[in-house]
Amino acid sequence: MIDDWLTIRRGTAPLLVSIPHTGTEIPGILADRYVSRDLALYDTDWWIERLYDFAVDLGATVVRTSISRSVIDVNRDSSGQSLYPGQATTGLCPTTTFDGRPLYEDGAEPTAQDIADRLAIYHAPYHQALDEEIARLRRLNKKIVLYDCHSIRSVIPRLFEGELPNFNIGTNSGAACDPAVQTLTETICGESTFSQVSNGRFKGGWITRRCGAPEAGVHAIQMELACRGYMDEIDGLEPAPYDEARAAPMRAVLVRLLTGLRDWATGQT
Repeated sequence: MIDDWLTIRRGTAPLLVSIPHTGTEIPGILADRYVSRDLALYDTDWWIERLYDFAVDLGATVVRTSISRSVIDVNRDSSGQSLYPGQATTGLCPTTTFDGRPLYEDGAEPTAQDIADRLAIYHAPYHQALDEEIARLRRLNKKIVLYDCHSIRSVIPRLFEGELPNFNIGTNSGAACDPAVQTLTETICGESTFSQVSNGRFKGGWITRRCGAPEAGVHAIQMELACRGYMDEIDGLEPAPYDEARAAPMRAVLVRLLTGLRDWATGQT
């Protein structure tokens, strides 16, 4: 199913893949309010939809929005409450980039009505789509894994110290999934040449925290990739083009990981 901004590709395997931050669309009515389009797209999870395009071949269901996270971030609590109290982050309708640069022209920041409108038009339907696909897949499978896909620049001093590990596994400190899901993820990532951490700076966003319900057979996990693992780091505001050869080693790990999570949910692992 394809709406003008929301794409749902349905499978029957017990694997739901969420791609909330690769969107690059900014509604025309908002375009002039941003400092620039390039800056508005600076924190996009570049090329994640291509890195994970194998998921449909595994029978996974994929839900993706084409709306930029700078319009509204569907991985934030709809109340606007911070997911990381006391730490720098960006909000439901971000007004700055991750490194603190203003996104909007002076006086053009989102109003309370703007936020309410964006919640109704984009945020609520994205989560409704996730809920409907979770319910559908649970009718077909005893348990399912919701895998939330993300990436970020490796060095952002405002958000974290030093260089981020390649694989940043978030399970809401273990509350969003069966321990076996986290262990399986750590094992597969650990057998690669890439670095990893679990529930470090990124413990899982609103999608993982809201949807994860292991007692109800829904096991959610967020994967935040340091983008250097599959692409050249962003130089200026323009992302490097997708490079299949550069991405191949990380993609191979991800294929093994999603296959393993699917098989775990079907009882094959």
